[in-house]
Amino acid sequence: MNNRIKIKGFTIIEVVLVLAIAGLIFLMVFIALPTLQKSQRDTQRKDDVSRIETQIQAYQSNNTSKIPTTATQLTTFQTKYLTDNYTDPSTGNTYTLTYQASTTTAPSTTLGTITYYYKAKCDSSTTSGVTAANGNNYAMMLPLEGSKVPYCVSNA
Repeated sequence: MNNRIKIKGFTIIEVVLVLAIAGLIFLMVFIALPTLQKSQRDTQRKDDVSRIETQIQAYQSNNTSKIPTTATQLTTFQTKYLTDNYTDPSTGNTYTLTYQASTTTAPSTTLGTITYYYKAKCDSSTTSGVTAANGNNYAMMLPLEGSKVPYCVSNA
């Protein structure tokens, strides 16, 4: 007579299969995580540029509808109007506003550097990303981590 006792439990194959599936799930999460973090930082940068644009409007209200037209005025604007925490999310450093008089000059590719163009508007068909405009128009360009094309915002 055969007196075998059946023991309940998982086989080694079942355990290995579950561990393999769990490993794949963790791998997918770790692959997607840096992309999500870049996207979040880029969203923060875009929000910061929008806040700076709001401060330029405040500057206009206080300066008879004029916007910063020189590097000196831009520096004054930055020290007087950007008193909130305007820091790049990846470096933690305060944003640097650089004045650019020529719309043919390409914007900075350094994270945390916003290129300010006077008498300009956004134009993705040009190599610099901006084109000449008149009056009180400006454009600001900011490099993003998740895109080769800088983010551009203008009042034109």
